[in-house]
Amino acid sequence: MEQVFESLSREDTYEFAKKMGEKAAPGQVYCLSGDLGVGKTVFAQGFGAGVGITEPMSSPTFTILQEYHEGRLPLYHYDVYRVGDIDEMEETGFYEYAGGDGVTLIEWAELIEEIIPRDAVHITIEKDVEKGFDYRRIVVNNQ
Repeated sequence: MEQVFESLSREDTYEFAKKMGEKAAPGQVYCLSGDLGVGKTVFAQGFGAGVGITEPMSSPTFTILQEYHEGRLPLYHYDVYRVGDIDEMEETGFYEYAGGDGVTLIEWAELIEEIIPRDAVHITIEKDVEKGFDYRRIVVNNQ
């Protein structure tokens, strides 16, 4: 099932993601895709707020994984932009986290598509400058 949301601001994106985070359940995997600067980190921050994370969230580009345990369930936030090969994912505990007791959010998930669970939720964020500098089209695909 595909859902499309049109965001007109960072706040719109944050609030949409927050609502998704509020509905997230243990074991779910969310895959976040989009070009550099499209708003994946804003989305992740909103999603984290929905899970109950109050500490500042940034994209874990250099650490690959950032864990948050203060919310109503653990959040495992991946940024796999710099992952060299799939074996690196095993070293982070990916196979235990994905489908485990928390929720997993993966930025740049298309780079590790072969290990993403089939029931993952795929979210794509796109810009359309003709509709405005802050406009974003967010497409959510649930399997």
